[in-house]
Amino acid sequence: MGVFGKLGDTFVDLSVILWDNGIAILNLLTPKLKPGQVVPEGCPGHNGRWPEYVPPKEGDSRSACPMLNAMANHGILPHDGKNITFKELNTKVRETFNFASSFCFFVPNFSARFLNKSYAKDKFDLEDLSLHADNAIEHDASLTRQDKALVADQGKPDLELVHGLLKEATGKMPDGSPKLTIPDLSRALAKRRTDAKRTNKEYSESFFHNTFGSANSSTMLTIFGGRVDDLTPMLTEERFSEKWEPRVLDRYGLTMAKFNGTVIPVASGVKKYQKEE
Repeated sequence: MGVFGKLGDTFVDLSVILWDNGIAILNLLTPKLKPGQVVPEGCPGHNGRWPEYVPPKEGDSRSACPMLNAMANHGILPHDGKNITFKELNTKVRETFNFASSFCFFVPNFSARFLNKSYAKDKFDLEDLSLHADNAIEHDASLTRQDKALVADQGKPDLELVHGLLKEATGKMPDGSPKLTIPDLSRALAKRRTDAKRTNKEYSESFFHNTFGSANSSTMLTIFGGRVDDLTPMLTEERFSEKWEPRVLDRYGLTMAKFNGTVIPVASGVKKYQKEE
């Protein structure tokens, strides 16, 4: 990419940050959405009514992201996980999980960049997002996948890792059911990174990948509210639980600005627990 291309990307990123901050302010000034009405009317999942879950079959494309895979498994994205436009991903993620429009543009646009594709014109398969590269979003020490150097197929969860993560939950919902907390995630990430370094001779990490790993994990606390009852089918089967809806009630969706209020404490906690080991 030339200098002008990089300057263009920087301008877009700065514009998205300003856009995101504007949405964050709007969310503060407008009423919250009512439970049951988070997914827009007419969209899959409205009032907790999700399309039928169909597990992936041989030849279907899946990513390292349980949430995207669940969308394909329920037919919100193409069930085969192939030939998806970045614009389609933007719209469907916005409707399904109540991320802000700024957030839903930024991540697909960033994905198009590291895949050397056009956000406006090109298509991708879900497995393309599992590209293991310094500038890509797939990373070692995932909480739901073994490292790509050990397991090439990143489209399937490692159930031992998932169950180990869910057992970390120390919080409680009002009904007494388990709930993951910020310290739980920080502790799990610290342990996972330590274990991955020991078992994967090709292990690599960077500030970017560690930050993305903390952000990826933080969706469990924001979009899912840390509720283990909802996270269990999502992480083990990549399926929405019955009557589930996003736990973010902000009228214009979860912004990156607000999301950082969870990501930063999670990432800081990882450093704390790593020092204690």
